[in-house]
Amino acid sequence: MKCKLLFVVVFSFLIVSCKDKSQVTTDESIENYQQDDQKSEELKSPNEDLVNLNDIVLNLSQANRLASLPLNCITKEYPNKTGQVLSDSTDLGTPKVLHPAFYGCFDWHSSVHGHWTLVKLIKSFPELDHRDSILMMIENNLNKANIREEIKYFQREQEYSYERMYGWAWLLKLQMELDTWDDEKGKALAENLQPLSDLIIDRYIEFLPKLKYPIRVGTHTNSAFGMSFAYDYAKHAKNDSLILVIEDTANRLYSRDKKCPIGWEPSGYDFLSPCLAEVELMNKILPRDAFSYWINDFMPDLKSNRFSMQVAEVSDREDGHLVHLDGLNFSRAWVFYHLANSNPNEYGHLKKEGDKHLAHSLSAIVDGSYEGEHWLASFALYALSQR
Repeated sequence: MKCKLLFVVVFSFLIVSCKDKSQVTTDESIENYQQDDQKSEELKSPNEDLVNLNDIVLNLSQANRLASLPLNCITKEYPNKTGQVLSDSTDLGTPKVLHPAFYGCFDWHSSVHGHWTLVKLIKSFPELDHRDSILMMIENNLNKANIREEIKYFQREQEYSYERMYGWAWLLKLQMELDTWDDEKGKALAENLQPLSDLIIDRYIEFLPKLKYPIRVGTHTNSAFGMSFAYDYAKHAKNDSLILVIEDTANRLYSRDKKCPIGWEPSGYDFLSPCLAEVELMNKILPRDAFSYWINDFMPDLKSNRFSMQVAEVSDREDGHLVHLDGLNFSRAWVFYHLANSNPNEYGHLKKEGDKHLAHSLSAIVDGSYEGEHWLASFALYALSQR
């Protein structure tokens, strides 16, 4: 009898102890979660959520500000980073000889999207400052003879992969902007550029099936970004071959991805988010229900009204690599805007996140440093246009 009584007492004590321990564990979990949440709030910049919406509107004043950057560089030959591969000394040439259409703005792809920026702005703002001068510069650069020389460069054996796929994507973005310009001069420019775009389209169609693995970086060679702009063009041009190869490649490379480590971003030189660039592409190619299912595995936090990312901070805007982080803020912003606009009920809260990132870097791009000024206007404009 005494043994039974002792057993009951011990057993009761164990139950109470376990219950108390479970309660402590639960309380500790809640407390830790609250502390982590508080730390997350403390990580935000003091004014991170305070955005003056008047500062991030694409109006005539903003357009003139943005246009001033490529206007000052699309005919500026030096400094220049040609990215050239030499077979022998006969391949050498000045930037303008090698690329008579796209020799300015430090490198080929920046010149291409600098032209895109100016075309988009003179289309959207008939009263843009220096409009006639800008148009004359574009016409001089994008004449048929210059585009033929650009094609010859791409046909060099050692330059087969030149500007793959970052510069390719921006060229198709420029072609699309010219195609949609309801103006006789715009139509002539679109016709001039089309043979080079056709070459780039063929390169996409040949290359993408060979790409066995995704390129998950935050800079030029990111494969999701390279396909995203090209997909916009393919849909615009109703190019079924290009549409199909991009959809097949994107699904093959990305459809089974899960739990993107967004917490590892950014890297020190990023101007693209590897996670968000992939989200952007899949949002374009997947039907809405399929995308919702995919995002639940890949980056479900985007659906939360509490989702927040700290803006990227630039420590030195005179360093050509560190200033990439301003571009990252802009590219994050345009992904957030695209998500919010494509499905407001599910992602409408992300517009505020886009505003935060856009506002943080927009005021800094006209700072007198060519390291950022030769390219950032295009990223800022694309973000503003998606807002």
